[in-house]
Amino acid sequence: TELPQDVASFAQKTVDQAQAAFDKASEIAHSNVQLFDAAANAAKNRFNDLQLKAIEFAAHKHRDQRRKDPDKTPYINHPIALAQVLREEGRVRDSVVIAAALLHDTIEDTETTYDELRGQFGVTIADCVVEVTDVKFLGKTARKRLQVAKAGRASKAAKQVKLADKICNLRDILASPPADWSLTRQQEYFEHAKEVVDEVRGANARLERRFDRLYRQRPAG
Repeated sequence: TELPQDVASFAQKTVDQAQAAFDKASEIAHSNVQLFDAAANAAKNRFNDLQLKAIEFAAHKHRDQRRKDPDKTPYINHPIALAQVLREEGRVRDSVVIAAALLHDTIEDTETTYDELRGQFGVTIADCVVEVTDVKFLGKTARKRLQVAKAGRASKAAKQVKLADKICNLRDILASPPADWSLTRQQEYFEHAKEVVDEVRGANARLERRFDRLYRQRPAG
């Protein structure tokens, strides 16, 4: 039995629409595969073997840690953000500086030792990480004063890592401050960050300008 003309026409139209939707989905899927491949290749180009080793090491060391933002994002996002700031905004191409940025919180916030870092990454990177590591057993005020004092005496590599760290921290506070931080505490961090950055000026003008723009956005009462 033949279908009525209007029913047959509707059925054919439905089939055509389904085929068009399938073709479009296939096109999108193919495009997404291409985008994924491009992103993977870009990552390979962005980080060399030393830096990839540092990412793997830091990810393992920080594996159980989270940032203080309300979403509790994985801690490893922070050192990776530093590396991206250094490369993309500071135009830093020195692998030692990038690797040190990826590892910068391992001694301070994990059980990693200087000897372990030195054995894995060499003296230069281990020394740079120590330069940007806070002395945790000191009280908050003394620790902040020492951080400012150390910044001025640091190597150029450590100064650039410190700049990237402050840039990332200010961005995080502006975008999603820790849930338990009052406005006053946010403002105090901005002022402390500026004191540190003022001690490292001359290390990377691009990053200094980026920091200054962020500082001008400091939370107001």
